[in-house]
Amino acid sequence: MDRANSVDRTRAPRGDTVDVLYVDPDTDSTVRDSFGDSGPFRVTHVADAATALAHVTDGSTDCVVSEQDLPDGSGLSLLRSIRRRAPSLPFVLFTDDGSETVASEAIDADVTGYLRRTPLEEQLPTLVTTVTEAVSRPHEQSAILDRMTDAFFALDVEWRFTYLNERAREIVCDAADVDRSIDDLVGTRIWDLLPEVVDTEFYDRYTEAMDEQRVTTFEAEYEPLGTWFEVRAYPSVDGLSVYFQDVTDRKHRIETLRERERILKEMYRVVSEKTLSFEEQVDRLLSIGQSVLGTDYGALSSREGDEYVFEVVRDPTGDTQPGDRVALDETNCERAIVTEETLVLEDIARDAPELAERAGYTDDGIACYLGTPVVVEDEVYGTFCFYDREPRTEPFSDWEIALVELLGNWVSYEQERRRHQNEIARERNRLEEFASVVSHDLRNPLSVALGRIDVARETGAEEHFDAIERSLQRMDTLIEDILSVARDGRTVSEPTPVDIETVAEDAWAVVESDEATLRIDVDDRFLGDATRLQQLLENLFRNAVQHAGRGVVITVGPLEEGTGFYVADDGPGIPEDERDDVFQSAYTTIDDGTGFGLKIVSEIAEAHGGYVTVTDGDDGGARFEIRDLPLA
Repeated sequence: MDRANSVDRTRAPRGDTVDVLYVDPDTDSTVRDSFGDSGPFRVTHVADAATALAHVTDGSTDCVVSEQDLPDGSGLSLLRSIRRRAPSLPFVLFTDDGSETVASEAIDADVTGYLRRTPLEEQLPTLVTTVTEAVSRPHEQSAILDRMTDAFFALDVEWRFTYLNERAREIVCDAADVDRSIDDLVGTRIWDLLPEVVDTEFYDRYTEAMDEQRVTTFEAEYEPLGTWFEVRAYPSVDGLSVYFQDVTDRKHRIETLRERERILKEMYRVVSEKTLSFEEQVDRLLSIGQSVLGTDYGALSSREGDEYVFEVVRDPTGDTQPGDRVALDETNCERAIVTEETLVLEDIARDAPELAERAGYTDDGIACYLGTPVVVEDEVYGTFCFYDREPRTEPFSDWEIALVELLGNWVSYEQERRRHQNEIARERNRLEEFASVVSHDLRNPLSVALGRIDVARETGAEEHFDAIERSLQRMDTLIEDILSVARDGRTVSEPTPVDIETVAEDAWAVVESDEATLRIDVDDRFLGDATRLQQLLENLFRNAVQHAGRGVVITVGPLEEGTGFYVADDGPGIPEDERDDVFQSAYTTIDDGTGFGLKIVSEIAEAHGGYVTVTDGDDGGARFEIRDLPLA
């Protein structure tokens, strides 16, 4: 590795003392004494290179000052030998036997300083300054390494620690399950201290870097600690310098993000799969939510009046099935519906003791709950929720809550989309019916009128004008009914409380009832459009009078089950094989009927979110039931 990337491996000075090794066969104490007068130096004087190398090897030296001429070699050869053992140990060549060649070779050998001895008195202060600066530089680097948040250690070619910063000491000691100081660790072989690292990726990559003298960077998990490290190892001829940091949190964050990405992709595949029905899509989304949250139960449910209806449910016990109904005020979902906010309960008994008194807790044992309201066209439709019979040991995370809300938002969007699609389909069918009526029903009276006009011009007979008038009235009635179907098919956008008894009385007042009788036995109030509900009743009353005769008795009463009301008469009724056709356009059994009366009834019921059926009345006549109207 480039020398600029070498790392100092000298020991830090003990206390405030700097140990200087002075190598000179001359026993004169002038140089040694100059350090004693200039600062916190401790000078050891040796006469030859061999003794100097022994001192360097035992790690007790902070700086070497050497003469060029030595009895067993030269200062340059000593410098080269030291560099092989301690590449960063400061070395100052202080000699009388100097030349440009010596200076050049010393620089090539990475000498720290090169000074001529003469004149000695002038050069001694320079020598002290040079040694002081040389010793301080590596120790400043050591201080920087100690302040690093990254861990750092250095190894020699025998895999012995030569340096560790404090962060590295902490990690190494944790890994080895020991408590040792940096000084105690220096000189210890890493494989002796951490034998379990052998044959791991750390061992393979370190030896590869050392053998091939190539920088390596990698991430690996140290399994005994359950910790991931990012490692950068820089080799040199003298060993290996290793920087590493704990990236476990970052690794876990990345893994978490990848897992969340996988979940979102799985959700996208479900919602974009056109071959699945809405119920199948919801079932799979509930399964995904159960897996993420760790709950056994999940459900999409709707609110119908005071009842809570399970539409799609995942229950491993099979106790709850789609279509099951429970009282809304027995459920946790009631609070989510009322507040129109996500309800988060890790432990119902602890977090909401008042809910622990409800049947969902006392009878079904529901102990934790996470549910979000499903809002369709600004109205709460129901809830998308998950629950379990065991309290959560940990709080629901922000991610888990956001996921449930995302699922609920999709259900809301999909319900609105399906509702709009149904409305578009209904409008398209209505237009097709209009086209049929215009092309057929209106054409017949128009043809009659045109034919009679020609005859009337020739004969002037009064009966032809009467026929023309009847045809025109017929067309006028058909046009009014067609416009009514178009108008009444629209959804009620701003419903208000409607009293059915009052509306029925108003409708009866405008119907030519002759000797017919109306009985009203209902006092329910529904949300709707009073004008359109009055028209619905007018058409049913008129239908009964026209088909059941002058003395017919008509009854308006409440349904035995569900929300809505019925209109029944004591006439001949409707044959069972015709009941599927009565709400179609142009269905009529009387000569002057348009066939739109009951079609309008059906359109108005659907515009209020309900529907109409026909069956036998208690008195043998026809009974029309208007079902699923929202209660006020």
